[in-house]
Formats: sequence, structure tokens, C-alpha cells
Amino acid sequence: MPNKVIFVLLDGLCQQTARECMGSLGAQLERGSGVFCRVQSELPSLSRPLYECLLTGANPLTSGVICNSVVRRSTQESIFDLASAQGRITAASAYHWVSELYNHAPYDPVTDRIINDKSAAIQHAVFYQWDDYPDEAVFFDAEMLRRRYDPDFLLIHPMNIDDIGHKYGSDSAQYRNVVRRDDIYLSYYLDAWLQAGYQVIVTADHGMNHDGTHGGTLPIEREVPLVLLGSAFTELKGQALQIKQTEICGLCCELLGLSHHKALPQGVYHGND
Repeated sequence: MPNKVIFVLLDGLCQQTARECMGSLGAQLERGSGVFCRVQSELPSLSRPLYECLLTGANPLTSGVICNSVVRRSTQESIFDLASAQGRITAASAYHWVSELYNHAPYDPVTDRIINDKSAAIQHAVFYQWDDYPDEAVFFDAEMLRRRYDPDFLLIHPMNIDDIGHKYGSDSAQYRNVVRRDDIYLSYYLDAWLQAGYQVIVTADHGMNHDGTHGGTLPIEREVPLVLLGSAFTELKGQALQIKQTEICGLCCELLGLSHHKALPQGVYHGND
């Protein structure tokens, strides 16, 4: 039976910081609501290439989105494309680069910021172009979309962790505290989402080094969290799972019950099991 999926993409979140600073998320795991997985980002460890990787399953060399300055619509088939083409409802509260990849490029804030278009890949959306747009507002926008349009696939993409990481580095009180703050924002909604039957995926595109940058091969730049919450994952409690970043798209498609040809992680979830 198809599921509904909420995909929370916490931009710039290091795996170790997530483990140490996200107590509410940790409480869900201790309760047995899901599982924490290890993921290594594809290269380069940059945002736009990895949005494309997470949402299409294609690594940057395959997608051609090899740096943040590649501004065009994706040439790959995304979760949004597949879901909307198969009659599912899609939505996003996300940074404007997501709009450029899957709806329209270049982004025009006058026409592209608020979207309600059933013919679009992302049918309902609130996009933003400010790196310091409050994460709390991103979650408010997302919950509004969820309640108003009842999407099958909802992307929630806050930027403050990445923004603060660039300003202060990952080994800073400011970086750790913005992660703690986002954990609190998540706590406002997680129980309600899970009780409503959503499968919730929380991950990051890349990490952040102590210099306040990313893009290279350091573990702190590449190792990101992946938390899988919901009824589809409760039996995985206590397992140590290693999932490729290129397989997360296929996992979402499988949860949504979509017809697809994306790579799938082994031993995590298969809709026909």
C-alpha cells in the first residue's frame, strides 16, 4: 500500500553533530520509531549537486550538476516528476534552487515563490531565496502546505544550519545551537506526522568543515545523518545500516508506491515485502 512521505533536508548538517545535538530526534529513535543510518555524500560535497542526487538518485557526474552555479532545470527524473505524473500530490517548502531544478529556471521570486499549479512537478510550494530565512518559518510554511493540500510527497528544506556553518564553522557554539534549534522545530511536528501515518526521512546534503566551507573529501564534509521514521522502519530498530546517498531517491519512490527504475538500498524497505 502506498505511503505518504515527508522528506526533511537539513542543509549542511554533519552526522556527528546530529547525533550529539538532536535530542528530540534521538528520543524518537529510543522509542523505536525508526532507525539512524550512516550516509556518505557523493562528490563534490556541494548543495545543488546533492539536492539533485537526493531527489533523482543521480550522482553529480551523471546529472551534470557538478557545482552550485549550474542553473537549469534538471535533465533527470525526480521524485517530484514521477509522483506528479502518477497522480500523486507534491509540495515543497524549500530554497529556490529546488524550484530551479524541478519547476522553472532561472528563479523569479515574483512568479516562482508561491506555487499552486497541478501541471508542475512541484505542484504546491513556498520557495525562498534568503539563506537566513528563518528555519521556523520554513517549517510553518511546510505545515501549512501539508494541512491545506495533503501532499503525498512533501520536501522541507531549511538553510540556517548551512548559513551559520559558513559564518562560524562546524566546531562552534553557533553551529551546534542552530542544530539544537532545528531539533526543537522538528519536535513540534514529528509526533503528529507519525500518528497521521507519514513516513518521515530526515537527512542532509553535506556536512561542514571547521573552516566554514564544504565541497571536499573530509569525513566531516561528507558524513551526514539519515533518520528513517515511521511504521515502515520500526522493525529496523537497533540495526546499523549503511545506505548510499544515490539510493535515498529510490527508497522514497518505493515508499510512495511509484513505478520507477531507481537504485534501492538493500534490507531497508521494499513495497512488496
